[in-house]
Amino acid sequence: MSGMAQLELRSIVKRFKSQTVLDDLSLTVGDGETVVLFGPSGAGKTVLLRLIAGVIDPEEGRILIGGEDVTDVDAEFRGVGMAFQNFALFPHMTAYDNIATPLQARRESPSAIRAGVESVAKLLKIDHVLSHRPRALSNGQKQRTALARALAGSPPVLLLDDPLRNVDAKLRFEMRLELPRLLSDQGATVIYVTQDYKEAMALGDRIVVMFDGRIRQQGTPEQIYLEPVDIEIARLFGDPTINLLDVRPSRDARGIYVTLSGVQVHLAGASDSSADQDCVLGLRPESLSFVGADVPGAVPVTVEAETPLNEKTVTLVRTVGGREILVSRPAGTPGPVHGTAHVAINPKSALLFDRATGTRIGAEKVETVKSGAAA
Repeated sequence: MSGMAQLELRSIVKRFKSQTVLDDLSLTVGDGETVVLFGPSGAGKTVLLRLIAGVIDPEEGRILIGGEDVTDVDAEFRGVGMAFQNFALFPHMTAYDNIATPLQARRESPSAIRAGVESVAKLLKIDHVLSHRPRALSNGQKQRTALARALAGSPPVLLLDDPLRNVDAKLRFEMRLELPRLLSDQGATVIYVTQDYKEAMALGDRIVVMFDGRIRQQGTPEQIYLEPVDIEIARLFGDPTINLLDVRPSRDARGIYVTLSGVQVHLAGASDSSADQDCVLGLRPESLSFVGADVPGAVPVTVEAETPLNEKTVTLVRTVGGREILVSRPAGTPGPVHGTAHVAINPKSALLFDRATGTRIGAEKVETVKSGAAA
């Protein structure tokens, strides 16, 4: 197992010509921690990995690994393992020899090299193509060969750029389950880039959400999902996507409430500042449930359509005022198929956003950013 190494980025700025791709970005990744960089295309995730790897240099800022400043250290001396999207495999070498390169560089014995290559290849289900050259491999096999090469060297820092992107759905699902254990066994400090929110939730000890070269929010998967700092982040996490309804909350003796289908729905913990403000109410489909008409706070709706999605059933309903809402429930559980129904809202899971700014009301109380980038 590799020696662990804390990774620290201090006020990193990266420009390409006049475009600033990373803007005063600071981030610390703890020894043995897996941090997932998540965000839309163009957020700067891959550029950040290339900076850490030493492939490109920052205009400003410092990069530290294990407390040592490596900003000016050549890539091969940084102790960093990489698996990038473009595979970067040696075309004249077999998959076996590609995976073996970091072990050979360390002058391991032939038997140790064989054991190392075969164990990681078996885990990534490419042990049957080790004698093939890259041109004979599928894109998914190339991607896993590049990942195997990065893992085989047991580097203290591991940079993985969307390594499951070209892998078929079944294998990607399996790898989501197996990779966390694999990375934990490696003991490496890992930065993992993905645009798949399920992958981010499954693999990350911490998720760092990036937009436009800055960190917008960071936290545990649960924090990001339940306490997104704004509408954009709320939309990125969840399938089906979060329901967003324009509302103007009111206040009575019981607290803050919104009106849906003529029914007052009180929101537990909602900030007093939201009263009489133009807001957007965010409701996760799984936080809604079908109930009897006699349940207090039950909102009358009309069932429009139902879609079974593997492990869940998603129902589209419409409020009396014509607003569409998605309701999700575990597959196999009963629910109305047509006609009139009633839904209850879990008041603790409701989110309120400022309609003008998109910021979640109360988000200033969340510990979001320990970096140079403002939330």
